[in-house]
Amino acid sequence: MTDTQTTPTTPTAALSAAGVSIWLDDLSRERIKSEGLQKLIAERNVVGVTTNPTIFASALAKGEAYDAQVAELAKAGTGVTDSVFSITTDDVADACVVFKPIYDATNGFDGRVSIEVEPGLAHDAQGTIEQAKSLYSRVDKENVLIKIPATVEGLEAITATIAEGISVNVTLIFSLDRYRAVINAYLTGLEQAKAAGKDLSKIHSVASFFVSRVDTEIDKRLEAVGTDEAKALKGKAGVANAQLAYEVYEQSFATERATGLLAAGANKQRPLWASTGVKDPAVLDTTYVVELVAADVVNTMPEKTLEATFDHGVITGDTITGSYAAANAVMDAVAAQGVSYDDVTALLESEGVEKFIVSWNELLDTVTAALEAAK
Repeated sequence: MTDTQTTPTTPTAALSAAGVSIWLDDLSRERIKSEGLQKLIAERNVVGVTTNPTIFASALAKGEAYDAQVAELAKAGTGVTDSVFSITTDDVADACVVFKPIYDATNGFDGRVSIEVEPGLAHDAQGTIEQAKSLYSRVDKENVLIKIPATVEGLEAITATIAEGISVNVTLIFSLDRYRAVINAYLTGLEQAKAAGKDLSKIHSVASFFVSRVDTEIDKRLEAVGTDEAKALKGKAGVANAQLAYEVYEQSFATERATGLLAAGANKQRPLWASTGVKDPAVLDTTYVVELVAADVVNTMPEKTLEATFDHGVITGDTITGSYAAANAVMDAVAAQGVSYDDVTALLESEGVEKFIVSWNELLDTVTAALEAAK
């Protein structure tokens, strides 16, 4: 082969070659119908999509792509919650069709489209389990991932959903301890699935570790401390925390318990970097991409971050393995400034659930107004 065939020609191609799966953190019917999604697959190395209530609220508030379906739902007298369920699952199912060739080519690792259970169920394990089954059944595509938040109650739901043979995107992970619990929940689900005779090779999962939100909260606290030492640590904790999460991933899937399941056909639960849009203008806009490169990770990016990476991302290969001592030193230095990691991550989980509930309510309001207007 020639060099032009083997050398990646764009930063996103280089990122993909380094083992990072690029997923778009956005979806809309307009994006699907206009073939904008297909263009990102072809030109930006996008191999999956994630969604959340905020994304759907934004999509429904813009354009006319949903007008016909809303009119049909209004004519049928469909309630707002059922209407949201129909609209969002239809979009996800259509996106699953777009990504099916990638899903097939990667044996299920990529070509994935995520849809989230209602955020109001974050502390209701049984309600989450039932809705995960409903979403999976309604989308009816093998390459869908059901997003379940990593709350304490969510852990139970993750295990039960995996045990059913349904693939899961675990969302809202902030702390290393909760990440270990998420991996345990996944492995327990696999053990139950195996006992039930399910094909473990068909069950996949990603664990979405949030990055920029960690920096935002810790940086605010470092700024309040106000010392030169504290300010020098700003913008470092989010990456360090994610790097240490990758170490947890490596360690957890090297255990006898995990390797036994892998030998039986199971898949590792891949780390996914979420919240990778940079919120601090003083931080380079590709930071949460270029500093978190390693094999078998997913980076789900808002389009702005994707385009920044394509335009000027500098991909230098693996920037995670071998970083653990330095990452631990950053987190120790943050703690030495009086910033409590446990307090920060607990707050971020609580805020994360609340923010999605707010977005969910906005989504309901948007659809309610659309249904009324269509009558």
